[in-house]
Amino acid sequence: QLQASGGGLVQAGASLRLSCAASRRTFSNNAMGWFRQAPGKEREFVASINWRGVSTDYADSVKGRFTISRDNAKGTLYLQMNSLKPEDTAVYYCAASLSSPTSRTTNTYRYWGRGTLVTVSS
Repeated sequence: QLQASGGGLVQAGASLRLSCAASRRTFSNNAMGWFRQAPGKEREFVASINWRGVSTDYADSVKGRFTISRDNAKGTLYLQMNSLKPEDTAVYYCAASLSSPTSRTTNTYRYWGRGTLVTVSS
């Protein structure tokens, strides 16, 4: 139901755009989020966007560098990542909530896609 793509190996300072295609059932009326998990670490919140796309929330570590957006007509979620740092290296997951507002907590999200690996070299 969710499929993330766009990861890859880049150098520090580069940009990447992640995409997440969702089925109508998982996308409609639901907030969406991006999370990431680095090796040996717990999954952490990155960004969230509400159903209408007018409210967003970011982790402090990515604020000002990452931008979350969504195209409801296409059923696609995006994460534009600029000025990437080695500490951004992780598997990135997209997730769909069961409600409209943004959320930082994993248990708010019902549907999870397979992750896409982002590796940032120094």
